[in-house]
Amino acid sequence: MSRLIAASRRDVEVQPYPLIVFVLVPLLALGLQSFVSLHFQRFDILDLPLLVTIYFAITRRNPIAGTITGGVIGIAQDALTRQPLGIFGICKSIIGYLAASLGVRIDTENHGTRALLTLAFVFLHSGMYWVLVRRLLVQPYAWNWLHELLRALINMVVGVILFALLDLAKRKEY
Repeated sequence: MSRLIAASRRDVEVQPYPLIVFVLVPLLALGLQSFVSLHFQRFDILDLPLLVTIYFAITRRNPIAGTITGGVIGIAQDALTRQPLGIFGICKSIIGYLAASLGVRIDTENHGTRALLTLAFVFLHSGMYWVLVRRLLVQPYAWNWLHELLRALINMVVGVILFALLDLAKRKEY
């Protein structure tokens, strides 16, 4: 039976990634998100940069690195969209920090844990985005619970599959 909480910090080991994976995966996610969303409007329900931010934050288990990763990916996503610069950067920085902080405390190698964390982080990201757009930018932005639930569920399913694929890229040290 798998545990949800690590017994000690030693149980929580961080396996490094090749630098090419750490650079190429976010770039590929950003490129795919911006290119496909441009041609297919419904694809914007899937947030690949958010999933990559969550994955690298929970696997690296370093809140500072998670915050920086989320910020860089978010700012790059802002630059590729029509959004004011910084909205996705703020949201993804906070998600990166929280995901990395939880990655230290709980076992994130379990697919069920990853699914629940992804579901929660997608909802949190949507909520923060709504607050920033509505309150900070004072722009109209409608909140639809059914759409956000569907968005969170789709991102959860794709996230678990993506996380399993990215696990294959970890360096194995024997």
